[in-house]
Amino acid sequence: FQTSKPMHRLQRDITLQAAKDIQGHILLHPTVGMTKPGDLHYYARVHCYQAIRHYYPQNLAMLSLLPLAMRMAGPREALWHAIVSQNYGCSHMIIGPKHAYPPVGADSPANNPEQSTFYAPYASQELLEEYRGDLDIEITPVEAMRYVPAKDRFLPASAIESEGMDAIDYTDAQMKKDLSQGEEIPAWFSFPEVVRELRKAYPPRSRQGLTLFFTGLSGSGKSTLAKIIYAKLLEAGGRPVTLLDGDVVRLNLSSELGFSREHRFLNVNRIGFVASEITKNRGVAICAPIAPYTQMRRSVREMIEPHGDFIEIHVATSLDACEARDRKGLYAKARRGEIPEFTGISDPYEIPEQPELRVDTEGLTPMEAAQDIYLYLLREGYLDS
Repeated sequence: FQTSKPMHRLQRDITLQAAKDIQGHILLHPTVGMTKPGDLHYYARVHCYQAIRHYYPQNLAMLSLLPLAMRMAGPREALWHAIVSQNYGCSHMIIGPKHAYPPVGADSPANNPEQSTFYAPYASQELLEEYRGDLDIEITPVEAMRYVPAKDRFLPASAIESEGMDAIDYTDAQMKKDLSQGEEIPAWFSFPEVVRELRKAYPPRSRQGLTLFFTGLSGSGKSTLAKIIYAKLLEAGGRPVTLLDGDVVRLNLSSELGFSREHRFLNVNRIGFVASEITKNRGVAICAPIAPYTQMRRSVREMIEPHGDFIEIHVATSLDACEARDRKGLYAKARRGEIPEFTGISDPYEIPEQPELRVDTEGLTPMEAAQDIYLYLLREGYLDS
């Protein structure tokens, strides 16, 4: 049985039934190479596999790690996996309805006819059936399964539909969400020992890594708000906090860079990389660059979200208000043409369409605006109440 995900009750039931059907033993053969972004690291997965082994009859299941990177190539990768398992000496291989499928709609209910997947349902099983005569390993196909509360067991989707039974689904995405919010995982879905290991990998939001990414025009109040939030989080304790202010980064991390579009992308990408490392290690990174371009901000989000939460905070102070403040005299110089490609004057600022939080500092004191941000973090569970 090959997998790149943690195993739960469903996978235990499938493998046990397959072993009974062929009167054989089980080789749990999880891949421990590179997987898709956002997947649980294999070190944590191995702890889950070791925990679930105790739920098999003694000496029936053996764990062997497969040093293989997942390509998410669907049917052709399933055929390759079958050859690999054959070379490991396996007599049979379990192939599910979406073996090695890329993560398009992967967390939707398996039997949903509207399911959006890159490959057609059961395409991996169909290709392996086509090459059955060329393989020295038998394929054990598995239908999509769902949990039926009335029976307290998982049943094939076709049987559920034909008999009109009520069934429920619990996706990986829902599990991650519940773990991050400290919610209980349904007992029918997994085993306590496995859930215990998963809680270490997916702690509550208040103990996860986090990046607060302030963006806005020069003089909008980004740095002021970032410094206030930095002080509040340090005072609250619990996690290390790092402030990556735009001016400080320019001085220490990007001192050789100018303000061309290319250099701005490079500067913000450097900030994003540092923030991703802080987030990965369960700290809080507070970033306050101008970051004027949508693609630039999206790139940083994609860099960070596999490791923790990314909160984009648009400091939506108007250009007129920023020019009126102009403590550094930069807008005046830009109006005179002394500073080329100045954001808001000679270079556009692309307003974020869907930031997690939008703050307008006009009409608010810095402490009031920072309090709105702090209350948002409390409300969303990023801080212990």
